Amino acid sequence: MHAFNAHYIAGHWVPAKSKETFLVHDSSTEEVMASVPAGTAEETAVAIMAARAAFDGWAGLPAQTRADYLDKIATGLKARTDEVATAIAREVGMPLKLARSVQVGGPVWNWANFAKVTRAFEWEERVGNSLVVREPIGVVGCITPWNFPLNQITLKVAAALGAGCTVVLKPSEIAPVNAMLLAEIIHEAGLPPGVFNLVNGAGPVVGEVLASHPEVDMVSFTGSTRAGKRVGELASQSVKKVALELGGKSASIILDDADFEAAVKGTLSACLLNSGQTCSAHTRMLVPEHRLAEVKALAQAAIAKYNIGPSLEETSRLGPLVSAAQRDRVLGLIEQGIKEGAEVIAGGAARPSFDKGYFVQPTILRVQPGDTLAREEIFGPVLVIITYRDEDEAVRIANNTIYGLGGGVWSKDEARAVAVARRVRTGQVDINGAPFNSNAPFGGYKQSGIGRENGKYGFEEFLEYKAIQFKPS
Repeated sequence: MHAFNAHYIAGHWVPAKSKETFLVHDSSTEEVMASVPAGTAEETAVAIMAARAAFDGWAGLPAQTRADYLDKIATGLKARTDEVATAIAREVGMPLKLARSVQVGGPVWNWANFAKVTRAFEWEERVGNSLVVREPIGVVGCITPWNFPLNQITLKVAAALGAGCTVVLKPSEIAPVNAMLLAEIIHEAGLPPGVFNLVNGAGPVVGEVLASHPEVDMVSFTGSTRAGKRVGELASQSVKKVALELGGKSASIILDDADFEAAVKGTLSACLLNSGQTCSAHTRMLVPEHRLAEVKALAQAAIAKYNIGPSLEETSRLGPLVSAAQRDRVLGLIEQGIKEGAEVIAGGAARPSFDKGYFVQPTILRVQPGDTLAREEIFGPVLVIITYRDEDEAVRIANNTIYGLGGGVWSKDEARAVAVARRVRTGQVDINGAPFNSNAPFGGYKQSGIGRENGKYGFEEFLEYKAIQFKPS
């Protein structure tokens, strides 16, 4: 077990003041793999003031210099890929092979990409008698989740640093080891003291200080919609800028002219990545009523190929969930769905036969549009099938949710698929299983959040506009 006992503040590892710790469990074995200190409100305030003291100097550096630092961090992270991927595979439960490419490969690419964005960004333009300039917003509090822990840190911290902001990070206390390793890499890159700070701790303690402290100019949060509402409430008292990336209940609409085998297989893949612990997972599969029997058979055949096992075993395609609490919540929702009349097509509430680990059997249920499982985010390996009678009804069902983060449309007629995609009120729509684009804006409508991440769109979230007027000659 690795016992971390310090926070990273003002360029140094500062011994924690509290003896209280958070234990980090290996999700496949349930063994304690690490511990991190529980930060206090006082330590969080010290980190905020360190970021405030460092802001003018960091913001005043040439963008090229800041970009060079981001490249150093990308290089340092890439060199420790195996170590970081193993930590995340154990913390979160994603199989190691996927963790290398998704959980670490993605962040490596994004650190380097934000360096490119920083260098290429147009910081000012002339508009009539005004010079419109973009300037860093200031001190940013970053509160990040456990499901894609390092990438969500990267999308906030790398973008903010490139934009000229200074940062205080509170990573998830459930999966914090990757953040501690990143802090070591950032330290080795030699950033000026106070530019990057990390305080571990609970949301109601460290997170609430970041959201409410008057010296924090912006808070960027990824997590549950419930917690995001609390962050927004606290931030409003000092009129901070808020970026929120929250929950989802994304629909994959399979139109009647689609390649059904590819569509069912692709939807299942978009649902089960990271054992369903993905905010933009395609967890509702909408299919024509008259093709239901065919869809059920295809779905059963596709899900049977998902081998479940410990995250460090190379043969595992699906790992466990992140924690006992998450496993029990997902199993409880499956049971509730069955009680409400859901038809079990695959899986169910029975636990897989592992002695240890937070495993849930991948499950497919047919539900009605008003059922709990058709409306509530499950955050586990559960796909629900909903039937529709015509295209208009499919769109109505897709939009009948408080969320609007992701989704998909499947059709052999691409123009038809795009026309349907335009009607779906959501931040991203994949046509026929199109791959994720890390330069395209990621974020949601409605209660899926405020603001966007990725590429130049995520970069711009951390900037303010200033107009400097000149007297016409």
